[in-house]
Amino acid sequence: MVAQPKLSNASKMPCKSWSLPAVVSCPGAHNDDGTLVPACSGCYATRGRYKFGAVKALRIHNLDDWKHIGWINGMVKLIGRAKWFRWFDSGDICEPDLAMKIYAVIRRTPNCEHWLPTRSYKIKETKDWLQRMSLLDNVTVRLSSDSVTGERIPGDYTSTIIQSPEHFIPSKGYSLCRAFERKGKCGSCRACWSKDIHTIAYIAH
Repeated sequence: MVAQPKLSNASKMPCKSWSLPAVVSCPGAHNDDGTLVPACSGCYATRGRYKFGAVKALRIHNLDDWKHIGWINGMVKLIGRAKWFRWFDSGDICEPDLAMKIYAVIRRTPNCEHWLPTRSYKIKETKDWLQRMSLLDNVTVRLSSDSVTGERIPGDYTSTIIQSPEHFIPSKGYSLCRAFERKGKCGSCRACWSKDIHTIAYIAH
């Protein structure tokens, strides 16, 4: 079967995204006992518009489609001349083979700045591919902390969650996502894509 990848439109962002169903595609979202880590409990991508039929159907389609012949070529064509791209406004790298394919897509779209947030660095085989990705100039792989209280994790580029702006303590390379001041939109901000920003704090929502 030939792949037919589908992109999603995240209203907050200045670009399109490729996404999967939340939680079921997120191996890094679970503790050893199967419960969700704090940052994934009540995930925003299981609520609101993500419950709409068409939105769910697109992500379910992608969950199988990436395994098919021609997916890499299809993604390269869809990204085209785009300047910005986000991986996973919902879901995550569910298998190491997907990480391998994403790496190939990023290499073949040097004109585009990619942002890839992930908790799948907890999976060794996937982490190996993430490390290869991080060597590419046109992608920022952000490792997501499980914390909702601002705990920061090791890594060149990371993110964490805080409960309110008052909990943000500025420091070099540490940025607060201020989308909450712009009705949830990125506006002109591209901090998530920037290798000048080592850690981004998001307000819990």
